[in-house]
Amino acid sequence: MLIGVLVAAGLVAAPLAPAAAAPSPATDLDGVCATLRVGGGSSNHVTRGSLGYGTSGSAAQATKIRFEATALGRYRLIDHRGSVLYLSVLNTVMPGSSYGDRADWTVTRDGGSYQIAATLNGKRIGSFLGALVAANGSFTLVPATGCATVADVAPGVSGTAQPAVNPDGTLNGFIDAHTHVTAAVGFGGRMRCGTPFHPGGVEEALKGCLSHSAIGVSGYLGALIAGTDPFMDHRGWPTFKDWPTPRTLLHEQAYFRGIERAWMSGERILNALLVANRVICEIYPAKVTSCDEMEQIRLQAQYLKDMQDYIDAQSGGPGEGWFRIAKTPAEVRQIAAEGKLAVIVGVENSELFGCREIRGVPQCTTAQIDAGLDELESYGVSGIHPVHKFDNAFGGTRFDAGTQGAAVNIGNKASTGHWWQVEPCETEAHDNEQPLRSDEIAALLGSSGLPAGTIVPVYPEGPVCNIRALTDLGRYLIDRAMDRGMMIHIDHMSVKTADAVLDLAEQRGYPGVITAHTWSDRSMIARVANVGGFVASYANAAHTKEGRPGFLDEWRANRAAAAPGAITAYGFGSDVNGLGDQAYARDDAAQHPLVYPLTALNGATLDRFTMGERTFDINVDGVATYGLQADWTVDVVQAAGAEGPLLREQLMSGAEAYVRVWEAAIAW
Repeated sequence: MLIGVLVAAGLVAAPLAPAAAAPSPATDLDGVCATLRVGGGSSNHVTRGSLGYGTSGSAAQATKIRFEATALGRYRLIDHRGSVLYLSVLNTVMPGSSYGDRADWTVTRDGGSYQIAATLNGKRIGSFLGALVAANGSFTLVPATGCATVADVAPGVSGTAQPAVNPDGTLNGFIDAHTHVTAAVGFGGRMRCGTPFHPGGVEEALKGCLSHSAIGVSGYLGALIAGTDPFMDHRGWPTFKDWPTPRTLLHEQAYFRGIERAWMSGERILNALLVANRVICEIYPAKVTSCDEMEQIRLQAQYLKDMQDYIDAQSGGPGEGWFRIAKTPAEVRQIAAEGKLAVIVGVENSELFGCREIRGVPQCTTAQIDAGLDELESYGVSGIHPVHKFDNAFGGTRFDAGTQGAAVNIGNKASTGHWWQVEPCETEAHDNEQPLRSDEIAALLGSSGLPAGTIVPVYPEGPVCNIRALTDLGRYLIDRAMDRGMMIHIDHMSVKTADAVLDLAEQRGYPGVITAHTWSDRSMIARVANVGGFVASYANAAHTKEGRPGFLDEWRANRAAAAPGAITAYGFGSDVNGLGDQAYARDDAAQHPLVYPLTALNGATLDRFTMGERTFDINVDGVATYGLQADWTVDVVQAAGAEGPLLREQLMSGAEAYVRVWEAAIAW
């Protein structure tokens, strides 16, 4: 009463009414089957008619609608006939045959009612003159059964797996220390066909691309890179007649259900390396993004978060998914304790922070390096490749070999203004040998677009070393990375560059160095192990095949080269989506096949992996897609024979070993 009198007299302000709570995103509807009732009453259900959807039907007439998450709080709405609801340009809701921008719906919840709006333009839908149209309506979701099914891929894993964390608190599982799951949006965003996830589901993520057939440039680019047939059937889902294979490098090979299969089979850490190459991007004619390498990395950092959010949306809401980005070792351990997959972030590109060198002149400063490291840390990046395919302002590269080396050398010329320069090696360690005859390289140059008469290099026969070592800027980068506890990848460094980086690590007792995919001289790999760093090998077939070193051969040789006891755990780097072949089927697979169902390294049961109409078999297909990476771990352990139990133990200790190295680097 007193307050009312004072307000009336103007002596105090009237108290503010409580603000109405805003509708909240509905993030837990994935897979829900329901009918939609507009407002109250019993005769206002959404029904499907001959021209669209009505809103005056009875409960018995109501169309059953499946909610399929496209992102957090967003959905495809699929009616009982399998049609996708979309908002037409006339603002009516119509049945469609496929997903698109107009078939994506944002759903919010206000108490017991729901609002549905077109994500494209924010227009809510509701009832007007008995039709479902753009109108500010609200709906009640009435649980139903008998909704349409949607296309999906089953991981094919069953049974009871071992816990992700051992009784002593250590991680129990393997690590893929080198992947490129975000490559779909790299290289200008059009070079690859397919994506690891898509709001429209697997039918959109893994559909074929005409640009990757004989009528598109990628068909011939794929043939050039990997020797594939440019006339292969470009179609993907659901037939997958000619791709994926271990060699179809421009097609998506890491669909998220395949990653899920690996996680369910014992993968505890996946190292997602954001990848970029300006020269490749500029050469490829179709692109929708900048070719600046740091811009490509920014896009992929966001894409990785989007992938986490998508998997969350498919799993019940924020934080519910099994795919979790980890920025610290403590977060890795927490994620593992929850039984989920820890995704750590790294970068692998040739012009980190724009630090090219042009004819020996660096194109960046120490201030740019500091700012760049700050930016990477904001994305959660924990590891860097100071050098990748080309010489840069930090140091020299380890050459690619053979014809591919000649092609990459052209890229080095485009990036730096000079060819690779070599000298006799000072020790037995060496970089990869180069083609000897200038006419072989000249033939390749004929189709490269370089001016006629370009002088090409002729290299001496036998082992050679890049003349370029760690530069002053490179030393600055390594110092600052050590200060931040970052993992330093020595792969792709020239012998002289890697030697200098390891000298620093040895002198300072810094353990945070890593070699992950067989891209360094073995003497350097041994030094990584001896300083307390982490060693992994390229996930090739068990035995050497077609010039690619066998995983078992590498594992045994690296253990022998390192000091006794230096390698007690091991990892692999699949390099999936990284323009590198995946593991081929073993030559002796027909005589000594892996017999399905398999027992995964963590005790789960693995059936053959199926996508659409195609079922894959490691004995025939090799690691055609990441869905067979778990099968590969079983295969190499079996192929190891009497050493199989030791290999299994070292692989299943790999995630713990990596985290300990990272923890030691931060504590250094």
